[in-house]
Amino acid sequence: MNENKESFNYDYSARQQEEINEIRKKYIPREEDKMEQLRRLDQSATRPGLIISLAVGIISTLVMGFGMCCTMVWTETMFIPGIIIGIIGIAGVASAYPIYSRITKKRREKIAPEILRLTDELSK
Repeated sequence: MNENKESFNYDYSARQQEEINEIRKKYIPREEDKMEQLRRLDQSATRPGLIISLAVGIISTLVMGFGMCCTMVWTETMFIPGIIIGIIGIAGVASAYPIYSRITKKRREKIAPEILRLTDELSK
């Protein structure tokens, strides 16, 4: 006498539901709220200056290293040019931070009205 019993089994897994929600979030169109917009604008003020100053600093460091190499390895022929090349590299390294400051200041002045408008809206 085997009766067919209809049964309902339900397994709940919090970890599985969390994974499902994470995957779902990837495909839902995302609306940018005002705080995210404020963060994005603030980053857009500093990012160009950071990229340019890093590039100048890295290239200048390599130039300075080449000048040091000239003075230490090819002493007979490249000592004076090596010193000049090294000084140019040092000047480039020293100018990286002022370049960053100048670019960031100009960018902040450019986007200041939008930042102030958003901060006023968020603080109310």
